[in-house]
Amino acid sequence: MIAGRRLFLTLLAGSLALPGFADRVFAQAPAMNRVTAFAFSFAGLDGKEILLSAHAGKPILLVNTASLCGYTPQYAGLQQLWTRYGGRGLMILGVPTNDFGGQEPGGPKEISATAHQQYHVGFPLAAKVDVKGPGAHPFYKWAALERPLDTPRWNFHKYLIGRDGRIAAVFPTAIEPMDARVISAIEKELGKAD
Repeated sequence: MIAGRRLFLTLLAGSLALPGFADRVFAQAPAMNRVTAFAFSFAGLDGKEILLSAHAGKPILLVNTASLCGYTPQYAGLQQLWTRYGGRGLMILGVPTNDFGGQEPGGPKEISATAHQQYHVGFPLAAKVDVKGPGAHPFYKWAALERPLDTPRWNFHKYLIGRDGRIAAVFPTAIEPMDARVISAIEKELGKAD
């Protein structure tokens, strides 16, 4: 019995060593399903649910925002992106958070006043959430697992989700929304075939 197992294992090991054998065998195995960004949703600032799956196959730019930050004027650049690319399929989602410097202390009314009245934002805004720590929104926990070196370190951190639901690019706070690198990454995703 033991000799039979040894012979079987020897033959198996030998066959796996043949050029291309393992590739042919494992290529036929079903691919593992991995969670994508399309699995997540956010409560909207207006109370309606924002399903990322509703934008599956299109790029999504998620930006954690704050009303009292030195980077708050980036709302204007985000609106420019929305005006330029929203009609071509780009979804932008502002995600208010008070995680960095306590710079989003208000509720929906105050957040809306800053985004909508001051910066005339037309893209959707989520309800205020945590983006770091144990209470982080599930999307941000997922993003931290996907890109552990690219987590938000301050307000206006940007994740570009590709048409495949994976993180296509990450832009830290200091990179303005209208920066050529952001525009190039968005146009690359928009240009990919369906």
